[in-house]
Amino acid sequence: MGYSGHKHQKGLKELTIADNHGFVIAPLVVRPVNEHDSILLPEGIDNLTDFAECIGLDLTGAYFTLDSGFDSSYNKWLIHYHGMIPVIKPNRRGTKDEKKLKMMYEDFSEPIYKKRFIIERTFAWQDTYRKLTIRYEKLESTHNGFKYLAYSVMNLRVFFGGNSL
Repeated sequence: MGYSGHKHQKGLKELTIADNHGFVIAPLVVRPVNEHDSILLPEGIDNLTDFAECIGLDLTGAYFTLDSGFDSSYNKWLIHYHGMIPVIKPNRRGTKDEKKLKMMYEDFSEPIYKKRFIIERTFAWQDTYRKLTIRYEKLESTHNGFKYLAYSVMNLRVFFGGNSL
């Protein structure tokens, strides 16, 4: 568990990968909160490709949508390397030069990025589980077990006639 000096709190951050319906489809990656988001991406993509290979899912040509915290040439290369198409909102980084901004937004697909609300909705469903919102467990494996249980309930809810994601 790490300490975020910016938010003045201890905790963990996770990379959760979901499909177009909000179903969590890859094992989550957890790191201390004081590490940058992009550190989680290589392990997350490896977990996704391993899982896809196990179930026979072809990820070639699939869109991989991330927020602007993941905007880097390495992350885009990594996603392309695994056969997917990156849709990452450009991080302006204080740029005001119109030519640079135009180049940044050249490969960005706004209509596809707007579907990112689905993953945000998945996080909102996760927040309904109090055990996950406030961490009471000392062992990370116990906390991760509760996360996997919550994700399973969220994924299975549709099949048992409950609220859809």
